[in-house]
Amino acid sequence: MSNALTSQISKNLLFRYRIPCAKIKKKPTGKFELGNEYQLTSFGALEGQKEYATIQMGWMDDGLYVVANVEGKKQPLRCREVDLTRSDAVYIWLDTRATHNVHRATKYCHWMILMPTGAGAKQEQPVGRMIKINRCKEDSPAMNRAKLVVESTVTKTGYTISAYIPAACLFGWDTKEHRQIGFNYAVSDHELGWQTLAVGIEFPMMEDPSLWQTLSLVEG
Repeated sequence: MSNALTSQISKNLLFRYRIPCAKIKKKPTGKFELGNEYQLTSFGALEGQKEYATIQMGWMDDGLYVVANVEGKKQPLRCREVDLTRSDAVYIWLDTRATHNVHRATKYCHWMILMPTGAGAKQEQPVGRMIKINRCKEDSPAMNRAKLVVESTVTKTGYTISAYIPAACLFGWDTKEHRQIGFNYAVSDHELGWQTLAVGIEFPMMEDPSLWQTLSLVEG
């Protein structure tokens, strides 16, 4: 294969990453933080992406806990609850069966959108929503079953958002039988661009579980 051809192939298509996610010992509440041991590795730099965000994630039997921190902004946020996919946001995709050999989402697949602002009368409240995945074979039965709990802090240079994704939002969530979870994330920012876990948005990663990675729920 010529060097010209290989240079056009995403490096992250050559690998399937398995990322450890540590168990949380004490249930967080409010605007919680997670330690460095919960920080996830990002492989977007292999695609030439600028890394401006850090993602931390931990689990308990009752659900998943996420903290996203974005730094380096000079412009105001653009977040609107009525325009989720064109706002500055953190996207989380989860497949509770880690089925990587299908190209259309199943009922075990979920897409969460987290925004630091955009809700409320003054659009200053954080947003946490589960939305339908395009071309999915079947909607998750957990759609609209429960609400994500989201808190945020906004600064002049970025924001921190913490979210609790209850097990009721995750159809098929079973930490005793299924410790391998299909997983993907992306951070969208009108000023800083896109940061993704692995392959970039030039691929259909928003709807194709075969492009997601594996989150391993470990005891920590």
